[in-house]
Amino acid sequence: LQRRLPKRGFTNIFRVERAVVNVRDLEKFDANAEVTVEVLLNRGLIKNLNKPVKLLGDGELSKPLKVTVHACSKKAREVVEKAGGEVVLVS
Repeated sequence: LQRRLPKRGFTNIFRVERAVVNVRDLEKFDANAEVTVEVLLNRGLIKNLNKPVKLLGDGELSKPLKVTVHACSKKAREVVEKAGGEVVLVS
């Protein structure tokens, strides 16, 4: 019986599910706004506060913003800082 059943993959118990927000989604905010996880929840960009939020660099940003998230990609940080803003990481 053991040889007849196919092998299946495994589940990584250390995987962290993250809520993803792209830089293009931040274009909705006013210039010099402070974007936090709670603000993203109120605007409907994330579903709930149970997952940590990661900022990804897909898109362009034309306004300076102060973004506070749990994780950030290298490209997203470059795009936000190029627009005159800053990224603050929260643990």
